[in-house]
This record gives sequence, structure tokens and C-alpha cells, in this order.
Amino acid sequence: MDARIIEEFGALLGHDGVITDPMQLRTYESDGLTNFRVAPTAVLLPNSADQIQAVVRICHRERIPFVARGAGTGLSGGALPIKDGVVISLARLNRILEVDIPNARVVVEPGVINADVTQRVAPHGYFYAPDPSSQSVCTIGGNVAENAGGAHCLKYGFTVNHVLALEVVLPDGSLVHLGGAALDQPGYDLTGVFVGSEGTLGIATKITLRIVKRPEVIQTLLAAFDSTDQAGAAVGAIIAAGILPAAIEIMDRLSIVAAEAAVHAGYPDCGALLLVELDGPDAEVEALMAQVRALCTDCGAWELRLAQSNAERATVWKGRKAAFAAMGRISPNYIVQDGVIPRTALPQVLREIERLSAAAGLRVANVFHAGDGNLHPLVLYDRKIPGQEHAAEELAFAILRLCVEAGGSITGEHGVGQEKKPFMSVMFAEPDLETMQLVRCAFDPHHLSNPDKVFPRPRLCGERAGPYQPHPLEVAGIAEFF
Repeated sequence: MDARIIEEFGALLGHDGVITDPMQLRTYESDGLTNFRVAPTAVLLPNSADQIQAVVRICHRERIPFVARGAGTGLSGGALPIKDGVVISLARLNRILEVDIPNARVVVEPGVINADVTQRVAPHGYFYAPDPSSQSVCTIGGNVAENAGGAHCLKYGFTVNHVLALEVVLPDGSLVHLGGAALDQPGYDLTGVFVGSEGTLGIATKITLRIVKRPEVIQTLLAAFDSTDQAGAAVGAIIAAGILPAAIEIMDRLSIVAAEAAVHAGYPDCGALLLVELDGPDAEVEALMAQVRALCTDCGAWELRLAQSNAERATVWKGRKAAFAAMGRISPNYIVQDGVIPRTALPQVLREIERLSAAAGLRVANVFHAGDGNLHPLVLYDRKIPGQEHAAEELAFAILRLCVEAGGSITGEHGVGQEKKPFMSVMFAEPDLETMQLVRCAFDPHHLSNPDKVFPRPRLCGERAGPYQPHPLEVAGIAEFF
């Protein structure tokens, strides 16, 4: 990049607002998926929407690709820098701008930490529902980009269900407002288009969130089973009974062992652990929890444990939310995968994952949002053993194929990013992908905003797809699974 442009960024953002030192840039070379690493030319740290606009206008004028970055906790390579491009860090836009309790709204900047929203409104009896496992460090801007979910998305929905309005800097530097203060706005749902677009349509600089009244009672049950088959059957029975838990999670033996080693949550030693959380009016929760206990027992649960206090409930969830990071306790390396299947396919898909695991000679730990079929298989391996890293990738991608074949999706909440681009063509036909590209081109005709993400074969705006060119991962042999 021309030194003149770096100087222009420096004049705009100040000396401490531009990072070009090679060692400091390494902090930004990947997100939570460290398999992919690219060093950006520069990292820019604006502290206002006006500065973001000015930065993006320079990028547009000079045709410099840019990637917006929050806390870097994503697990799909979505915040991976672009070679010869810049990273626009939103870490300094971290203010909660407005708390409107009568209208159940909060206005935040994109760098606000997810858990801080609930902390701010909790004294008023409210909370912010989307709760990804990384909620203590991930940012609202990143949640918007990936349409983050979490354990409580079964009842309360994903990020898109809680975003009312957005202030967005488009890739040409113009500022637009999407949505509004009301729950429903006339016209096209452009807020819904932007949420989950993985930073390919622009940068959100102000976000209006919907907050939810805290329920009267919350009860959390742990049910121990001998197998994931039994736990999966209990999930099906609970949902079939017309009960809608706030959250319903399954952890298998490997994930239980790892979580116990990390946070000592006091989980029982079992083949599968089911966490069921109910919330609502006191009498309703009591009656439904009695049904849940009976259904779990009918499906083979040999221990039922109800959290007796808020502290005990927090410990239960601490173990579940620490499960990904805890895998480092039992394996030197691991791949976090993210796929979705119909709930009814849960037992057979888990059995097939077990078969694939045995065939590959690699362990797979399973942690997932059982209520909506969002699986998080963690493929464990040792990169020091020649060939094992490649075998782990092949196994992870074979699990994705299994999810699609079962009628599901290649991602539930982690996004497509860089990692899953080759598999978009597994889910979608070429005309579908072309239609998606038309939306992207309407926002970003010069392909500057987080380019080379999401789509397996990006094309210039206004051009139809040319002859099929295999993705490098497919050339490496992974295509054999599709």
C-alpha cells in the first residue's frame, strides 16, 4: 500500500489509530479459527462513525479491500484479513448510547460486549437474550455480522430477532439507516438482510437492540444418561409434549470430562448430560418441570439434579459455555465444527458421527443446542502427528456433509466465513448463489467489504459465473466427500 495512504489514515485517526508494525499486526492475522492466517497491511482504529465513514471513503476511492473486526472470537475465518487490505477494528466504539426501559430498547455501538448489555439493564428486570458461549468477550457488532445464537435461542431466537434498527456505513462511505424503533417497519426488511451478512454489505456503527423482561422463575435441570441416543430421545419427547424450554443442551462424555477439568462444574460421570432450562410464571414452570423430569426418566435418565440457587445455576452454565475452550485440556489441537440437523435425526446422526470418528481414528466430542438441532462436534487431533491435521479436516467436512444429507445446514451460528466457502455449493445451486451475489453487488459493487468470504466462487458484479473452477480445498482431496 502506498505510504501516502497510510499517512492519510494517520492524519485522520491519529498516531495511535494506525497499526503497521509487523509484530503488532500478528494480533489481527486470524480470528478464533487459527488455521487461516493473513497479515493485513494496516489495522485502523476509528473511534466514531464519522471516522469509519472517512476511512471507508478512502478505501473506496483507492479500491482498498477492508475487513471490519470486533473481538475476533469468530470460528469460521469471517474476520480473516485480506492480503493488501486493511482491518477496521471497532474496539473503540464501545459505548452503550441509550437505555430506554419503557420501550424495552437499548442503543449500542458495535464494540459493546454482549454480556455488558444484560449487565446494564439487569437492575431494571430485563436481559438481552442472545447468549453465545463467548458472550463475556464477543461484541454486538460481531454478533450482528454472524447472526449469533446461543443456548437460549430455542425460545428467544437469534440476534436477528433482537435487532430493531441499524446505522450502517456502506462500502462507498455513505451512511444509511435500516429498520426503526418499532418491531415492524414497512418496506423491505433490509435489517434482516444485513444481520448475518458476515461483514460483506458494510459496517454497522449503531445498533438498536430489543431487550426482554426477565421471567419470574428460572429452573435448570441436569439429567444424566448412559448414551447420547437416550438424551436425544428425551429432547424429542420434551418438544413433542409441547414444552418449549428456554434452553436444552446435550454434552457427551468427552465434553463433560473436558469441562470438569476446566471449571469443576460438578457434572455427573455419564455417557451424556442433558441440560434443560425452563422459565416463566412460577406455577407454570413447576408443572412443566415435573413433566420434563418424568420424560427424562422414561428415556433412561438415572440421575436428575435441579439447580437450587442462582449460583448453582451459573456453575452449571459455566461448564457448558467453557466446553469449547476446555478441549485444550484433553487434546493438543481440535476443530470446532458447526452444523444443523432436524431434531428427529439426532440419534442416527450422532451414531453416524461415532462411526466416522472410529473410521478416521480420531475422537469427536459433541456439544450442541439440542432443541434446534445445532451440532458442535469438536474433532480432536495432534498436529505433531504427520497427516493427522488433514485427517481431522476431512472428518470435520464429512460431518458437514452428513448434516446436509440429513436435511440440515452447514452452519447454525458460526457463519460461512473463509472455512465453509466450498460447501455453499453443496447446499445451493448456481442460480441460488447468483441471486445472493446480486444482493451483495447492490451494496458493494466494487467488492471491497470483506471480499472473498461466504461464496465459493466470487464473481465480478454484472458478470455471470464462468466455468466451474474447483476450490483449493477440493483440489487437496476434500471434494471426495461430496
